Amino acid sequence: MITLVLDLKIRVVLFLMDSNWSSPAFRGKRALVLGASGFIGQAVARALAHAEADLIVADRRPQQSGTPGKHLIADLLPEGSAATLIREVQPDIVFNLAGYGIDRTQRDAALAERINGSLAGEAARAASHLKSDWKGLRFVHVGSALEYGVASGDLDEASEPKPTTLYGETKLAGTLAVARAGPLCLTARLFTIYGPGEIEGRLLPSLAEAARSGRHLPLTEGLQQRDFTYVGDVAEGLLRLGALSPPDQLEPIVNLATGELQTVKHFVTEAARVLGLRLGQLGFGELPTRVEEMAHLPVAVHRLHRRTGWLPTTSIAQGVLESMETYV
Repeated sequence: MITLVLDLKIRVVLFLMDSNWSSPAFRGKRALVLGASGFIGQAVARALAHAEADLIVADRRPQQSGTPGKHLIADLLPEGSAATLIREVQPDIVFNLAGYGIDRTQRDAALAERINGSLAGEAARAASHLKSDWKGLRFVHVGSALEYGVASGDLDEASEPKPTTLYGETKLAGTLAVARAGPLCLTARLFTIYGPGEIEGRLLPSLAEAARSGRHLPLTEGLQQRDFTYVGDVAEGLLRLGALSPPDQLEPIVNLATGELQTVKHFVTEAARVLGLRLGQLGFGELPTRVEEMAHLPVAVHRLHRRTGWLPTTSIAQGVLESMETYV
């Protein structure tokens, strides 16, 4: 069932995280965002509003008041529901941010298989058959670094995925299904994303809570290396990819990352400096490192740069600073 829950007078709220970059390609074009109530989905919706798209956001639960666009509540769990929604909305482009399992409490295998896997493929196939004068991609899907799993090296997009988690396995199924939908559909694989809107319990919200409360924060040693990418850069990258005029052989998967690794400890100390945390509050080594932590070289981002001429540039300190209005 699809229900219109907000009228066209919704107030558009643009936070500091919104990029100054805006492609005129989206102006007046109908963009549908699936999973728009999530952390990254909200960022993509705001970026599309900034680009003056005719924005429609859909999710299985009501949106937060700061998310712009015409809001739909859509139950996409039944087979065929995503295709029905896309046929009814008739968007020029669909951004799929729907996901299940990044929160450690989400462990229902059937839901993961539907939301991360078959839903993505179904929506991509429906979007690939849309008719409009839009020159860009029809479907941009968000994948995950956890699809690579225990793969090593620079994680070039041609690397053989070796997922070890339910989330990674089902996200990989979605990526492969999107690739089969044709050249107008693309998956952008994301790595460690941070910024305003993260769920409680993730690293930056936990640091911000410790800064507010003055509490001690137990942490791992922090020696694991990650590609930390600011969510505003991710939203910009997804729009840049969506606006591409696809050639006959557009690669179906693109890593969306900075291409630089930083230790978790470096991220924490940079964030602590911006947030005003005392170093004595940081309990490095008090928690074990998770067994599913990835170990790899700096992520290959040459495909992203070749296709868009762009790479994410927001520093950790700048990204945390731009998040402070949300967390402090």
